[in-house]
Amino acid sequence: MKEKALPKYMQVKQEIQAWFHSGAMKPGDLMPSENELAERFGVSRQTVRQAFGELEREGRLSRIQGKGTFVSAPQAGSGETVRTVGLITTYISDYIFPHIVRGAEAALRSKGYRLLLSSTDNDKEREREALEMMLGQPLSGLIIEPTKSAEGNPNLSLYLALEYRGIPYIMLNEQYPELDGPCLKTDDVLGGCLAVRHLLALGHERIAGFFKMDDMQGVNRLKGFRQAYREKGVAIQPDLVVQYATEEKGTKPAEAAVRLLSRESARPTAFVCYNDELAVQLMEIIRQAGLFVPEDVAVVGFDDSSLATATETKLTTLTHPKSLMGQEGVELLLRMIEGKVKKPRGKLYTPELIVRSSTKK
Repeated sequence: MKEKALPKYMQVKQEIQAWFHSGAMKPGDLMPSENELAERFGVSRQTVRQAFGELEREGRLSRIQGKGTFVSAPQAGSGETVRTVGLITTYISDYIFPHIVRGAEAALRSKGYRLLLSSTDNDKEREREALEMMLGQPLSGLIIEPTKSAEGNPNLSLYLALEYRGIPYIMLNEQYPELDGPCLKTDDVLGGCLAVRHLLALGHERIAGFFKMDDMQGVNRLKGFRQAYREKGVAIQPDLVVQYATEEKGTKPAEAAVRLLSRESARPTAFVCYNDELAVQLMEIIRQAGLFVPEDVAVVGFDDSSLATATETKLTTLTHPKSLMGQEGVELLLRMIEGKVKKPRGKLYTPELIVRSSTKK
């Protein structure tokens, strides 16, 4: 199943909800007009109206004819407590993240919980802001994707505040080594190993690897890359391993690929990429160099995102559980909230290699 970006009206709704949670818009405040919001968000008036409609049905907005739309206080008069679970991811509206969000939201809705979303853009300061915002809400629990998990955690005090307040939390995709809560993640070491084993079996020896090293996913995928070489008894050429940080993802891998492809001899015959997003970018660079995928350079990605089948040459890639991870993360967290599990354990998903035309000869 292909994941898609969150619908635009949902993105607008989330932005408006963020105003409520931050206090930028308080109960009784007059909302900007539909036209003003359409211009601000770069969407149609109908998209804003759809977002307003959902928020009205949820009791967070009320429309008064001739006066406008006003912020309503959270409903509490029904005698039912609005139970909220927070979800902080590095990104929300693109790549595999909408699928994770949908899986979590569906599982929460079926149990009568509300989902409060925030994202960090893989920035530590934005993670701090997201955690502070969540701590200001009456949360039942929190699901978190760590930001730059391979680096130190300057926001440790906020995680300790969660524990001090008795707010259960779990982590997705990776975890901070300083914290020992449950984590649902993919076996990225195995994934890196499977990618290289596949390429070695096809006869490739000069395999270049591109890994984002400020997240543990990249660190572990590199470990698997190296492990497969050791199993084969083949030495890795040092200059075929390209390491980069989040802030460099738009420049360094591409520059390194151009340099490697311009070699007159000992040019790499395969690329293992940190994710599908990078793999698609590098396939275009291969074409611009006058080379062909997979005849000249084979390419493997990670995550089996919609990008893997969106190009003319379909991408060989490793699977990611996406919506299943979101769903099972919620199920585990709810068991923790309800006191049904004393020693919660995470889950390690086994990736599968999906072979497509980017590596076939």
